[in-house]
Amino acid sequence: MPPSTAPKTNILRRFRRNRKGAAAVEFALVAPIFFAVLFAIIELALVFFASQILETVTQDSARLIMTGQAQNTKLTKEQFKTAVCARLVTMFDCANGVSIDVRSYPAFAGVNIAEPIDSAKVYIDDTKYCPGKDGDVVVVRLFYPWPIFVTGLGLNLTNLASGKRLLTATAAFQNEPFADIGTTCS
Repeated sequence: MPPSTAPKTNILRRFRRNRKGAAAVEFALVAPIFFAVLFAIIELALVFFASQILETVTQDSARLIMTGQAQNTKLTKEQFKTAVCARLVTMFDCANGVSIDVRSYPAFAGVNIAEPIDSAKVYIDDTKYCPGKDGDVVVVRLFYPWPIFVTGLGLNLTNLASGKRLLTATAAFQNEPFADIGTTCS
């Protein structure tokens, strides 16, 4: 076939008017942003859901201390963690990730809750286990480093240098009256 003798402007005009494939090109331009936002929304929802599960487990587990069950059965830190892990059956690697901090105070005014992340964004594991005696004010905190995958487009949920988000759940309460058989702190 001989080369086209049509003027070059005619070829450009036909190319400009041809709309075949325009939807595919537009989708290719918009798709990465759409999927990035979609995955960011899904990840944010998972973080909120995991955080809510951690809060619920913290409240349920704290009840063992508030009612004196943990003190009267002389639960150790490991046994209390086992009781917590029994409630964290989904979404968490409890044995390797959950840290439990239980501290008792004589009054609410003495409560000191410091953030366990240093200036280099590293988690400082300074957890204790002191469930207190009846009438003591107790703060139970659970920590879990949650992995974050979508951090682009300005949505950076991480608060640890390892690219994870430290989820924290807290319960503060005053122990109910119970027969104190001697509590130990570790």
